Amino acid sequence: MLLILSTSLSQSLSLGCFPRVTIVHTSPKYEGQIYVPGVNFLLMLACVAVTLCFRSTTHIGNAYGIAVVFVMVLTSSFTVLIMIMIWRTHILLIISYVVVIGFMELIYLSSVLYKFNQGGYLPLAFSAILMMIMFVWNDVYRKKYNYELVNKISSEKINNIISNDTHVSRVPGLAVFYSEIVQGIPPIFKHYVENVPALHSVLIFVSIKSLHISTVRPEERFLFRRVHPRDLNVYRCVARYGYTDMGKDQQPFEVMLVEKLKEYIKEEIWPIEMQRNEDVDENNEERRRENQKARKEALEREIETIDKAFSAGVVHLIGENEVVAKKGANIAKKALINHAYNLLQRNLKVGDKAIVDIPHKRMLKVCMTYEL
Repeated sequence: MLLILSTSLSQSLSLGCFPRVTIVHTSPKYEGQIYVPGVNFLLMLACVAVTLCFRSTTHIGNAYGIAVVFVMVLTSSFTVLIMIMIWRTHILLIISYVVVIGFMELIYLSSVLYKFNQGGYLPLAFSAILMMIMFVWNDVYRKKYNYELVNKISSEKINNIISNDTHVSRVPGLAVFYSEIVQGIPPIFKHYVENVPALHSVLIFVSIKSLHISTVRPEERFLFRRVHPRDLNVYRCVARYGYTDMGKDQQPFEVMLVEKLKEYIKEEIWPIEMQRNEDVDENNEERRRENQKARKEALEREIETIDKAFSAGVVHLIGENEVVAKKGANIAKKALINHAYNLLQRNLKVGDKAIVDIPHKRMLKVCMTYEL
């Protein structure tokens, strides 16, 4: 039972249909071998509560029987969908399967439903609660993510904010903004600049992604992209982690981030292929030397900027976004977003920032309200 619940919960998380909870992978080889501490604790409370309420193995057996038969019916129903959409089975075989297997399972289901008021209502009530949680989270979470995609900041806008806005000043240091979106700049950045018109000399927008593999090699963990123009010193980064990588880093996250950033800058300014071509090309020796000198100076200048910013101090800015129903929304939407989703978010959310070690003394939370 515990294994089934943990596996089902893990699949729901992968589909974005359940709030984020802590999942512990107990095997580096098998992805499905997991342990969910929260599920264990809730299952313990549920077992004690059911035993105290029913006080009889007969009622518990009735609840278990309805759960088993319902699983059989649902499995057969999904099998029919697979036969139609994936296997492309002949229609006569599908009808035969539905008539034979479906008829037998419906007889079983009708027989156990007679025990509904004798404890059989428990699994149905439990399923209804889980479906409600999954519906609320999936619906609002997708709306929130789409809001960030629609309102993300393009490279042109961030250039206008940093370069052309006279009210925004640059201060020494390195700022790391955390966001879920991979492409573009999150809207939390514009909200931050409007309230704090001062930006650090180097900005890195990081998106942490958990992959469905055991580990990601350190040289493949960070993917960088530059936000042009070059003199902005703004970068985007995707940090990828496997499910067994948590707590295995030999260095702090910010140190690895800066080191990989400098490697990316070196590769961008002076690619390996260009070095080879320049070594082979001897037609224009003077031009080749000037080109090498200019690239070397640009590389040293940018690396020096990164080192100075890192030495001045690193600040981690994490967005704590709240969602509310927009003005004019109906009562159902307000109840869904303002109450149900926010309740789940406050009590069950575990962010990706738990994967890496962020110093609490240098962590700032930037709050922003999304009107959906």
